[in-house]
Amino acid sequence: MSSEFELIRRYFSRPTAQAILGPGDDCALVAPSPGMNLAITTDMLVEGTHFLPNTDPSRLGWKALAVNLSDLAAMGARPRWALLAGSLPEACESWVGSFAQGLYACATRFGVDVIGGDTTRGPRNLCLTAIGELPAGTALRRDGALPGDDLWVSGQPGLAALGLAHLQARTRLPDELADSCLASLLRPFPRVELGLSLRGLAHAAIDISDGLLADLGHILERSGVAAEVFVAQLPPLPAQADPVLARRCQLAGGDDYELMFSAPPEKRSELAALARRLALPLWRCGHLVGSSPGRIDVFGEEGQPLAIEQRGYDHFG
Repeated sequence: MSSEFELIRRYFSRPTAQAILGPGDDCALVAPSPGMNLAITTDMLVEGTHFLPNTDPSRLGWKALAVNLSDLAAMGARPRWALLAGSLPEACESWVGSFAQGLYACATRFGVDVIGGDTTRGPRNLCLTAIGELPAGTALRRDGALPGDDLWVSGQPGLAALGLAHLQARTRLPDELADSCLASLLRPFPRVELGLSLRGLAHAAIDISDGLLADLGHILERSGVAAEVFVAQLPPLPAQADPVLARRCQLAGGDDYELMFSAPPEKRSELAALARRLALPLWRCGHLVGSSPGRIDVFGEEGQPLAIEQRGYDHFG
C-alpha cells in the first residue's frame, strides 16, 4: 500500500505554470495579475451526502473541482488555482488514480493549476478551494440586483435532480434521458465563459447548487428585492419524465450548477446574442420587484399562483 506522500507525488505533483511555487512546500506561492481582485471559494463533497459510495471516481474528480469553479463563474471570475484536501478510508491507488484523472481533466479544461492540499485517513470527504481573479470592481455580487431587473437562468436546471431520483429508484427514466440526467449530476459543466461574459451585463448572479428557488432567495435577501417567477418561461420539462417530479426538480432540486442572474431589460438583445455565441440557452423566467424583500411568487402555466412548499436543499433542514 502506498504512503500518503507517494500518492501525492505520483498523482498530484504536476507542473503549475501559473504559480510561483506549487505542491511540495509548506505553502504555495501565487501572484494575482496587476489590477485584479482575487475571488476565493471552497466546497466540500462528503460521501453519502453529496455522492454515493459507488460513484465513478473519475467523474467525482471532475465534479469536485467543477462545483468550485461554478462559484467563481457566478462572481464573473476567471479560475486560476485550486487546492485539494481530502480524507480517504484507504490508499487505494486505482481509486486515487481515477479521481486524479477526472480532477486534472477539469483543471486542464478551465486553465487551473492544482497548487497544493492535504490528505488524511478517514471517511471519504473531499474539499476543494478554488481561486480566481477579476478586474477590481467588476464582481457579480448577490447584493447588486435591482427592482425592474429581468430574471434569467442558463441551461436546463432540474436534470441533475432527476438523475439522482433515477439513481435512488424514486423514478425510472428511459435510457437516453437517464444518461443525460446522470451526466448533469455526475459531470456538471461550470458556466465559466457565461460568468465572464456577464460582467457589465448582469447586476447580480448566483450558481444553482441547492435549488433554483432556494438560491434565488439568497439574491433577494442580499439585494432587498422580491421576485416573480413564471414556470411557462422556464426550460420545457423532459417529455418522458413524470411532470410533477420534473417540475419539483426544476424548482427545488439543486446540483445543477447553472447560473441564475438579474439584468436590466435594456440588455435583452445583448443577452440573446450572448446565448447564440455561447450556444447556451438563456431563459428569461421572471422579474424583480421592490416590495416585500425576499418574497418569491411563482406562477403556473396558466398564470395561476402556485404554492411551493420546498424551495431547495438544506443540510440542516
